[in-house]
Amino acid sequence: MTKTSSGRSYAPAIVVMFALFFMIAFVTNLAGSMGVIVTNQFGASKALSQLGSLANFIAYACMGIPAGIILKRKGYKFTSLLAVVIGLAGVGIQFLSGYVESFAVYVAGAFVAGFSMCMLNIVVNPMLNTLGGGGNKGNQLIQWGGSCNSIGGTIAPVFVGWLVGGSISDATVSKAAPVMIIAMAIFALAFVVIMLTDIPEPHMETPEQKEARLAGNSAKDPYGPLSFRHFVLGAVAIFFYVGIEVGIPNTANVYFSGLDWVGPALTGTMIGGYWFCMLLGRLAGGAIGGKVSSRNMLLWTSAAAIALLLGVTLLPGSAAVNLRGTAIPVSLILMMLCGLCTSVMWGAIFNLAAEGLGKYTAPASGIFMTLVCGGGIVPFVQNAIADKFGSLQSYWLLIVCLLYLVLYAVWGSKNVNTSIPVE
Repeated sequence: MTKTSSGRSYAPAIVVMFALFFMIAFVTNLAGSMGVIVTNQFGASKALSQLGSLANFIAYACMGIPAGIILKRKGYKFTSLLAVVIGLAGVGIQFLSGYVESFAVYVAGAFVAGFSMCMLNIVVNPMLNTLGGGGNKGNQLIQWGGSCNSIGGTIAPVFVGWLVGGSISDATVSKAAPVMIIAMAIFALAFVVIMLTDIPEPHMETPEQKEARLAGNSAKDPYGPLSFRHFVLGAVAIFFYVGIEVGIPNTANVYFSGLDWVGPALTGTMIGGYWFCMLLGRLAGGAIGGKVSSRNMLLWTSAAAIALLLGVTLLPGSAAVNLRGTAIPVSLILMMLCGLCTSVMWGAIFNLAAEGLGKYTAPASGIFMTLVCGGGIVPFVQNAIADKFGSLQSYWLLIVCLLYLVLYAVWGSKNVNTSIPVE
């Protein structure tokens, strides 16, 4: 479906969706990387260091369903434009927090930015899945878009780590200001590009539907996205997945940056390596996505991630590999390699959960994004566990979450509600 029946290419729309995917990870990982900074500048605990990330993802819980309604009524283009404006404002507030010396202002900025990330996710995932024609091809296009997401995710923590330098005592919001300025500039550019791009509107309500809704004559549909078991279980899977994806690097960032023999610069580089591994995994997923089922992708990558995190929890924290005179913790290497596993999970879960939803795709995407709040809740709980039992032992929580993904791939992803009309 990269072309219409009339031969019009969807390539420009696909490129715009890829660019938005980049911004989602860049801004989201900016909030995660700032955990080191707020620990130093505002004296936050390990749990509270995740408050910015938590606020970013709690915004999904608040905005997911409303954004799905906006998408249905106003379409992809309007929703995208509104999202980038909100994103620019959110990053701008975080930028100001360093100068007014206020943790509350920083958290507020992360919360506003989260509204934008939620709306962008609601746009890019169903759009790419639809343009790819659903099924394996839809998953393949999401994986290619996810590669751009990983590029943004790789750049943000590396920038922040190197701007902070070699000691956590130097970590301040003002030192990370160049990254936030870049983010605001990209948002401004994205607004112009989206405004000039022709974006198809396959899920926007028709004039007849709008007229009926305004007149109060809309027929009540006895079904909805929640009528599909595989979607409900898939939404829960996304809650756990995003918590896993964010919890692995965020917890590692706070823990290893505070160790004298590791520090923020090396940690930031290795966390960037985690997102780079996600890039490599998504490129591989995009290459084979048309041939390998989403179910198998999710099953085997979840199992591999469990094996890697078992190594993190069972190996001594002092175990290290010496590379050109630099000691790199083995646990940090294993966490970095987890990026290869988490890389394809989002696309696989979304593809499995959205399969066969038809006209319920847009509202389903809103519900789906609401559950992305797991990206803030799970790491917050994980770091509360870390405060009490130790950072490396907190990864047992993520292992339990990964076991659910294995269960979803094997059993929960099957559509048992095929009798529901979706046209």
